[in-house]
Amino acid sequence: MITTIFEYQKHTLHLIANPAHNKMNLILSCLVTLAVATLQVTQAAVLYTVTNNVTGTPGGDRFTNEIGVDYSKQTLATASSFIWRIFNQPNEADRKSVQSIKMFVRPISPVAYEMFIILPVYSGDVKREITGVLYHEAAHIWQWNVNANGGLIEGIADFVRLQANYAPSHWVKPGAGDRWDQGYDVTARFLDYCNSLRNGFVADLNKKMKTGYSDNYFVELLGKSVNQLWSDYKAKYPQV
Repeated sequence: MITTIFEYQKHTLHLIANPAHNKMNLILSCLVTLAVATLQVTQAAVLYTVTNNVTGTPGGDRFTNEIGVDYSKQTLATASSFIWRIFNQPNEADRKSVQSIKMFVRPISPVAYEMFIILPVYSGDVKREITGVLYHEAAHIWQWNVNANGGLIEGIADFVRLQANYAPSHWVKPGAGDRWDQGYDVTARFLDYCNSLRNGFVADLNKKMKTGYSDNYFVELLGKSVNQLWSDYKAKYPQV
């Protein structure tokens, strides 16, 4: 049984996998360069590093045996390249200025759990689940999200995971949910529907969110209000 937990701060992502008896804390952090002078300099390739600080412990050994440093580094690099394609960001100038992405494996105290948001418990393929979560978290690193609501931000990250074919079996089916901005899998399914109406919709929406957010973006990109699109989406799946 694995409980995945994460906290998203301005420039740091925390991802924790905590088996009942083999505690394992995966921390994914990104160093984002914000200085204007730095943004004007040609950005070198992103550096991906993964450090296991708990080798020789049950949790550290489980990480080594089931996931591994090399696989994690490759996944972060592959996820980033995938996200650039999803967001239609072929050039470095189109993306956030991220110099490095670092992932640490370390122990965690039960007291620290109060600092984190607990995600759904997952008891299936640990490696596949962690891979999907890394895609989700990497999307947070690269997405633009100025003034957007949390549900949409999380929905876009899960849309990336969905497009990468790492959606877990416990996700809701298309058409489920109470609100379009309910977040996570609900919003990801809705965005997938919107993207089917206009290929590249999510990329265009993300680009607009670089400077701010408005529900009117849906009208500008798809010709309908987000509420009308949600109604159309729900009508497409009346059985849900």
